[in-house]
Amino acid sequence: MVSDVHGNARDLARAGDGADALICLGDLVLFLDYADHSRGIFPDLFGVENADRIVELRTARRFEEARELGARLWGGVGGDRAALIEQAVRKQYGEMFPAFPTPTYATYGNVDMPQLWPEFAGPGTTVLDGERAEIGGRVFGFVGGGLRTPMRTPYEISDEEYAAKIEAVGEVDVLCTHIPPEVPELVYDTVARRFERGSRALLDAIRRTRPRYSLFGHVHQPLARRMRIGATECVNVGHFAGSGRPFALEW
Repeated sequence: MVSDVHGNARDLARAGDGADALICLGDLVLFLDYADHSRGIFPDLFGVENADRIVELRTARRFEEARELGARLWGGVGGDRAALIEQAVRKQYGEMFPAFPTPTYATYGNVDMPQLWPEFAGPGTTVLDGERAEIGGRVFGFVGGGLRTPMRTPYEISDEEYAAKIEAVGEVDVLCTHIPPEVPELVYDTVARRFERGSRALLDAIRRTRPRYSLFGHVHQPLARRMRIGATECVNVGHFAGSGRPFALEW
């Protein structure tokens, strides 16, 4: 199981070795690498110095200044912004999706572009969002995307829409999401020094339906990587872009 792949196609190609299936919890796209500012769509378009500056502003939570800098940079680029981003994302998806083994079960992250996935997902990849699948005799539920934030990433949705997808999944053995439940220890990023958005609806569903596991990603360097909520083992499966190591779920 992997999450937050962010362009790591090399390790993704080996992530399913020896497993019955690979599960991906989203964020295939690399827009900006906070550990290496030379990598990603943003520095490819605007250079490393501008990437350094926008990371500095975002880390300081000066989001309005970061948006103003982004607007100035985009204003100096010829062509349509959305088209340029889509072109870059298509290039990354063209590398990511062929690396998925068969079978793969995947849902979206907050930086993904769901409208492009049907074009790139091969017959061995099942894409699920607000849906269930039986894998190895267990029922898995999948909910993709993130909640709205000042970062304004591509696949952020309202709390109400997210809660409806959680409700549609219902009772499962394993609840797979991109973002974690809204628990301070699970949503705080110790390197970015900020609380990411977790889902209260997900936390309520865990308490109510008591899945055996709640598995997620999104927070790259969490204060706590795993904890129990009642009968449920909650696990951040890891920042795959940085580690290159999948999380193994065994029955």
